Amino acid sequence: MVNPITAVLLMAVMTFLPRVLPMAFFRREIKSPSIKAFFNYVPFAVLGAMTFPDIFTSTGSLVSASAGCAAAVFFALRGKSLVFVTVSAIVVVYAVGLLI
Repeated sequence: MVNPITAVLLMAVMTFLPRVLPMAFFRREIKSPSIKAFFNYVPFAVLGAMTFPDIFTSTGSLVSASAGCAAAVFFALRGKSLVFVTVSAIVVVYAVGLLI
């Protein structure tokens, strides 16, 4: 078993490093558009990578979760608002869950 103080210190270091290292390496303003784009999209990619697997395990049924995901992707690609996409996905998951 890991000592709780050691665990807290390791978590603090791992939280602190990603915030400090960019300032240490990039002292000047980044001028490259591709590097700027990379750093702008990294948070969305990480959030998607953490969230996407949970979409399929959040309900008791893979069918209803897949239907909700498909509805969300469909409405998002059509340019609907975030609230509309979220509510429509919830409604689809609920409706499919009732039908199953």
